[in-house]
Amino acid sequence: MTQTFDMVVIGSGPGGYVCAIRGAQLGLKVAVIEREHLGGICLNWGCIPTKALLRSAEVFHLMHRAKEFGLSADKIGYDLPAVVKRSRGVAKQLASGVGHLLKKNKVTVIMGEGTLTAPGKVSVKTEKGTEEVTGKAIILATGARARELPGLEPDGKLVWNYKTALNPPHMPKKLLVIGSGAIGIEFASFFNTLGADTTVVEVMDRVLPVEDAEISAHAKKQFIKQGMKIIEKATVKQLDRAGDKVTAHIEIGGKTETQDFDTVISAVGIVGNVENLGLEKLGVKIDRTHVVTDEYCRTGVPGLYAIGDIAGAPWLAHKASHEGVMVAELVAGGHPHPIKPGAIAGCTYCNPQVASVGLTEEKAKAAGYDIKVGRFPFVGNGKAIALGEPEGLIKTIFDAKTGELLGAHMVGAEVTELIQGYVIGRTLETTEAELIETVFPHPTLSEMLHESVLSAYGRTLHF
Repeated sequence: MTQTFDMVVIGSGPGGYVCAIRGAQLGLKVAVIEREHLGGICLNWGCIPTKALLRSAEVFHLMHRAKEFGLSADKIGYDLPAVVKRSRGVAKQLASGVGHLLKKNKVTVIMGEGTLTAPGKVSVKTEKGTEEVTGKAIILATGARARELPGLEPDGKLVWNYKTALNPPHMPKKLLVIGSGAIGIEFASFFNTLGADTTVVEVMDRVLPVEDAEISAHAKKQFIKQGMKIIEKATVKQLDRAGDKVTAHIEIGGKTETQDFDTVISAVGIVGNVENLGLEKLGVKIDRTHVVTDEYCRTGVPGLYAIGDIAGAPWLAHKASHEGVMVAELVAGGHPHPIKPGAIAGCTYCNPQVASVGLTEEKAKAAGYDIKVGRFPFVGNGKAIALGEPEGLIKTIFDAKTGELLGAHMVGAEVTELIQGYVIGRTLETTEAELIETVFPHPTLSEMLHESVLSAYGRTLHF
């Protein structure tokens, strides 16, 4: 028996389940096909559980600073299994919430692995056998997984991927993290805070290479101050595993050196989950493991869309969710605006936090803009001083001709919450004039957003 729907979503991560819910809200008959966990990688093995771990590390770090705040704390320690248990509990709570939301919105959930057999037709392998499903629109939301490089493959014991790092079999004593993007630097920050002797190797010329160079440099300085070792412009060529030791062959400046570690975390990027979906048969174009789409997430095959990580950068949960909403509204006959990548913020939850939106200073110059750059340090902000968080920087970049906010970049306490102010500004196409006239509450960290804008126009008040 074939089930027929208006919209079939393959994958239930933050792109898929949001797409399904919005479609149902618009009156569509919707099904979600999920092969593993409702909520996808983000809720189960990504965004949410990592933030729970990092919160534990943050509290542990603050406990060690108790004396600074006139407090005392004795025999400070941690229970790693308990830290992990809390993280898994948070993930489980939110994942079960997704099931509730789908049921509430009358979305049909089919647990199994879906394959496209023809335009608008999906064959689903379930525990009970094979089901056939048809949909006027099919949305691919299958996400991505960790990239594995030859010779650096995870084994779950000595060499970990993100899943093992989220449920670690032991506490690393001497840790190597390969890659300093968001995933790598967050795990480095977590284990380093708990006491691991941590080394980060990055192939590019700086850590957090997608960020503004000035912000990366500021973050690196703090990482080193916390005891991390950072090796840039370097490549891990080989890992020799023996007993409880891994010998890493690290190429730096054309020369190879070896270092021993007891644990390695590989965080060298992601690849899209494009296999076994029947895409090649339908003529779907795939570029470096990602489905090629237009600005409305259309694949070129009528009625077939791709959203989220499978559709390429930026690989962010919030981008996937908004693409899901956009596609649902398209399928329902609406006329939504396309997603603008330049208005999507990136957030990294290491210590210190890093957040950004829009163009870096380097990219703004490369694009031919005549720019004005503003900066404001945390040390000039009353709330930051009161919090005991004086290390940080807010940086803003404006088009000197029009006053358009081209980009904003920040490093420091709670910047992942602050960045949204500039995201709204970019979405509303604001200029420096509106931002300067905006009254920010005092005393708050948000005042630094104002001061950075003032700085770009030579009007700084508090530094």
